[in-house]
Amino acid sequence: MWQGIAGHDAVVEYFRDTLRANRLATTYLFIGPDGIGKRAFALKLGQTLLCTEHDPAEMNPCGQCESCRLAIAGTHPDMDVVGLESGKRELLISQFVGKDDARNQEGVCHNIALRPMLGRRRVAIIDDADWFNTSSANCLLKTLEEPPPGAVIILIGTSRSRQLPTILSRSQIIRFRPLPKPVMRELALTRGIASDAAAADKLAELSDGSLTSASELADTALWAMHDELLRQWNAGGFDATRLTRDIDEFVNEAGKEADARRQRLRQLTSVFSRSLSTRLPQISEEPAVEAMLAAIDRSLDAEEQVGRNANQSTLIGAWIDDLAQIAAQHTESTH
Repeated sequence: MWQGIAGHDAVVEYFRDTLRANRLATTYLFIGPDGIGKRAFALKLGQTLLCTEHDPAEMNPCGQCESCRLAIAGTHPDMDVVGLESGKRELLISQFVGKDDARNQEGVCHNIALRPMLGRRRVAIIDDADWFNTSSANCLLKTLEEPPPGAVIILIGTSRSRQLPTILSRSQIIRFRPLPKPVMRELALTRGIASDAAAADKLAELSDGSLTSASELADTALWAMHDELLRQWNAGGFDATRLTRDIDEFVNEAGKEADARRQRLRQLTSVFSRSLSTRLPQISEEPAVEAMLAAIDRSLDAEEQVGRNANQSTLIGAWIDDLAQIAAQHTESTH
């Protein structure tokens, strides 16, 4: 546990060794799944680098100096933090070089080049780096190619494949691993995501080390829908029309944002395929195994289609119709 951030001690040691050797780079790209603490780590690292009382190599910001207090409050004049603005799907040019009426007079690229006000460095943290477009990336490119003295830029993304080559080639990549299951169990309980130890164990097992995923999986409506889907599968017969309608309503209850609806459908297809996979070793009859494998494959395919932005209602209808057909064929083969 470093400064209240669990699960990333190896990254802490990396930066401690780097700072002791005076080899801090200008640009870092933090890579790892959502919900594992990358942003929290970046903010705390920024505070560490700007602390005026403790040597940054100690990786132990004092928390009391003016610089630390401002960093904690999110108002430090030498630290810029940007990410996707509400309702936007891309990082905007204006976030880096200012709006039209103040072009090159504000924004990350302007601010990072200014003389530090409280210490020796300026820090810029760019969240949601998966969502650069070519124009906004090009605005940052000159700063990455010719960084101001003492500047440290931290970009936060999920994978190398989501980054533009111009960004990737100019960044030092720091990989963050999913949170270990014991850490997930503890955080699920202490943050109120899980109601008891059993629920925490379940979330730690299913969430792939992500608190974001754990929060989504704690949705009681998700498990109610999953249980009904599993009940109909176990019964060997689907009321496909009604089930399709119920799942469509369940997904729409996530809200008006399309991303939220897609994520809810993705979670349902994922937990259903996992439930079938868990039961697979307990089945010995070949027809039942084949049917189970076909249902798992079809559910994984549906999960992939969600990520490709397939039409929601069409996707749900096709998925449930195919599961119903697989179940019916298996029932016929056993009689």
